[in-house]
Amino acid sequence: MRTRFRCLATAGLVMAATLLLVPGAARTAPESQVSVLGDDFLWGVAASGFQSEGQSPDSNWTRYIEANPGWDRLGDSVDFRDRFRSDIALAQRLGVKVFRIGIEWARLEPQPGVWDPAAFEYYDDVVEAIVAAGMRPMLTLDHWVYPGWAADRGGWRNPGMVADWLTNMRKVVDRYAPRAPVWVTVNEPVAYIMHEVTKNGTDADQMLSEVAQAHNSIYDYIHQVQPGAQVTSNVGYVAGAESKVNGPLMDLIGDKLDFIGIDYYFGYEPPQLAAANTPATPPGMWDLPVYPEGIYFALQHYSQRFPGKPLWIVENGMPTDDAHPRPDGYTRSDHLRDTVYWLQRAKSDGMNIIGYNYWSLTDNYEWSSYTPRFGLYTVNVRTDPTLTRTATDAVATYRTIITANGDPTDYLPTRKPTDCTLVDPPASCTTPVTTP
Repeated sequence: MRTRFRCLATAGLVMAATLLLVPGAARTAPESQVSVLGDDFLWGVAASGFQSEGQSPDSNWTRYIEANPGWDRLGDSVDFRDRFRSDIALAQRLGVKVFRIGIEWARLEPQPGVWDPAAFEYYDDVVEAIVAAGMRPMLTLDHWVYPGWAADRGGWRNPGMVADWLTNMRKVVDRYAPRAPVWVTVNEPVAYIMHEVTKNGTDADQMLSEVAQAHNSIYDYIHQVQPGAQVTSNVGYVAGAESKVNGPLMDLIGDKLDFIGIDYYFGYEPPQLAAANTPATPPGMWDLPVYPEGIYFALQHYSQRFPGKPLWIVENGMPTDDAHPRPDGYTRSDHLRDTVYWLQRAKSDGMNIIGYNYWSLTDNYEWSSYTPRFGLYTVNVRTDPTLTRTATDAVATYRTIITANGDPTDYLPTRKPTDCTLVDPPASCTTPVTTP
C-alpha cells in the first residue's frame, strides 16, 4: 500500500461538498441478490519490493528516509528478500491465483548502464517460485522507487528520466514476459507525483506528462513482446474527487489500459467534512473512516467511464494501529467479508470485475513507519528479531472466501451501508446502496 495523502483526502472532501449541491431527489438504489464471483475470478495478494524486501540499495526512498530522522529506519523490513519462498507458500495455502510483487529498478541497475546479475537472479527465483506454486505473477515495474544515481540526475525533473526508465523496464519485460505475468507499469501515479513534488521539488504537470509517456511507451513494448498481455497502471482512488485527482491521468493513459486497476481503502460521510480540516483530524490512517460499500461506488465510477472494460481491485485492505484492535471493534475478517459482499453486488449489477488483491500478505514498511498494519499475516518488525509471520483472523476467512468464490449468497454485511458516503458524489448520496 502507499501512504494515504491527507491533502488528497481533504481535496476530495471539499470537492464532494461542492458536488452535493447538485439538485436531485435522493432515491434508494435497487437491492440485488448476490451470487458467487465464479471460478475464473482472480483472487490475489499484493506486496511491493521496497516496502517488504529489506536490504534496499541506494535510491530516492533510502535518501528520503535518511533525511527524516523521525521516521522508522527501513532495515530488513519483513525480509521478503530472504523469506520469499515461505511467504509465497503462505499465499499458496490461501488458494490465491495471483501474487503481486515489485521489480526494483534500484537493485537491477545500481549504476548507470551497470546491471547486477545477482539482482536479476533473485527476481528470477521469486517469479519462478510464484509460478511453481500455481500462481500468476503480477509484476509492478515502478512502485515509486528509482536508483540513487537517477536521483542525482534530478529524478523526474531530469529530461532524460523517461529514457533511463524505459531502458530498465524493457530489460525487465524481455526477461519476464515468457512467464506471462500481469503487468502494472506505475503504481498510483498521482500519489507518486505528490511524493516527488513534496520531497524532490518536482513539477507536478511535468511529471504527470512524463509518467504518462513512460506508461504508454512500455505498454506498447509489452504488447510487442507478450501479445495478449494484461497491462495497467493502478489508480489510488480518492473518495470525493476521483475525477478531479486521477481524471487528468486517465485522459492521458486510458486508451492503453487492458483493465482498470483500482486501489480503494477509505470513504467519508458529510459530517466528516469539517473534521477533515481541523486539528482534530485523525492522527493515523487506522483512524480514517472505513466504508466497505465505497468499493461498489469506486467500481461503478470506472464502469461508467470505461463501459465494459475489465475492473480489478489491485489493492484493498484495512490498517490497524500496530496490530491493536480497532476502537470500533471492526475486525480484519469482518472488513474482508463485507468488502467481498460489495464486489459480488457490483458483479451482480453488471460491472465487469475480474480480480481482487488483498493488501497485503504481510505487514510492511508504510513509507515512514511500521505502525500501520495491513497484513493478513502480522509481523512485529520493531520488537521481533525473528520476524515471525502470525496469522490474523482474516487468513482463514480469505481462504474460505476463495474456496467458495465469494461470500455465501445470503451473507449480509456486518455494517449497514450509510445513506450518503462521499466516494463518488453525487451518485453515492443520491442513489445509495442498501441491504435487505
